[in-house]
Amino acid sequence: MPTRTATAQWQGGLQKGTGSFKGQTGLGGSYSFGSRFQDAAGSNPEELLAAAEAACFSMALSGGLEKAGFAPTSIDTKAACTIEKVGEGFKITRMDLTVNATVPGLDDTKFQQIAAATKEGCPVSSALKGNVQIDLKATLAS
Repeated sequence: MPTRTATAQWQGGLQKGTGSFKGQTGLGGSYSFGSRFQDAAGSNPEELLAAAEAACFSMALSGGLEKAGFAPTSIDTKAACTIEKVGEGFKITRMDLTVNATVPGLDDTKFQQIAAATKEGCPVSSALKGNVQIDLKATLAS
């Protein structure tokens, strides 16, 4: 299986410094104390983690649905990653997933079961398990 890479650089002190990151495919951006802990422009590690969780969950849910005999038309996942001050430092405390899917011929009960199993089994969720609370709101479009 492949190993993916990314790099990051930080210049200066924590509160006034700036950083940039770049993935091997060119995905990149800049970040700062303000973009991470306040509302300043720029990206942050939590946005990247949320994007990873949303992408992974959508793919894994598609696979779970297909394995159960259903062909999804669309899966839209929003992930919201929260960082909070805990003690003297900061900790990523939660990931909220909101999923809307269109899956012909599937009832909501079965959809909820597959979505819950996906939350437990997708690789990014598994990496976060035990450290970050993951909550799921899954809606099946009618």
